Amino acid sequence: MPVLYEKRNHVGWLILSRPEARNAWGEDFNEEIARHCDAMESDPEIRLAVLTGDEAGGAFSAGANLKNPRTHTQASMVEFIEGLPQRHRSAGQVLSEFPKVALGILPNHGGIVRLARWVGKGQAMKVAMGYPMKADEAFRFGLAQWLVPHAELIAQTTAIAERLAELPPLASRLAKESLNRGLDMPNVADAAYVDLYRFMALSLTEDAKESHAAWRERRSPTVRGA
Repeated sequence: MPVLYEKRNHVGWLILSRPEARNAWGEDFNEEIARHCDAMESDPEIRLAVLTGDEAGGAFSAGANLKNPRTHTQASMVEFIEGLPQRHRSAGQVLSEFPKVALGILPNHGGIVRLARWVGKGQAMKVAMGYPMKADEAFRFGLAQWLVPHAELIAQTTAIAERLAELPPLASRLAKESLNRGLDMPNVADAAYVDLYRFMALSLTEDAKESHAAWRERRSPTVRGA
């Protein structure tokens, strides 16, 4: 399988695995990521997902799999049109809308537009013109929220994932929805208005009641996703 999946406590790990080509991207990644995300979304035990690359590949992903002759090619316009429904299920879109995964930035499927929303048009254009963004730059521009030595990557990722997995999952889901949908709204007032409904819905959950009680009693809450 090109995308490996591991379930560790409440965290699902998606691992891009094409180590012989530095985990180079292919259409099979789109298919496998969508399949695993569907499975994780229906698994109530999964509260968070991590997307990473196979350690043996030496990179998260080196980009498009140029060794595959079908990469960046299309046999016919008929094939392209018939495949449009599947293209709407690209990994970029699946990861952006997946309620348990942080935003994934990819070099295609609107990747440059998505990148511009994080780092600005100028920096995104620089990447589009072939200038790689280094890790320290990604951290400085806010694209990467943490910057750690490679040797500590898995340990740090595991610690962060487990910390996030302790949060009330319904609140995490609606917080992500609020940000992703709110950024597409024409003004903050409309985003704030819709958030009133999200806030009211969350205030009625058992996790909200338990979290408030735990804060008053100075203890750790026990969240159940309800």
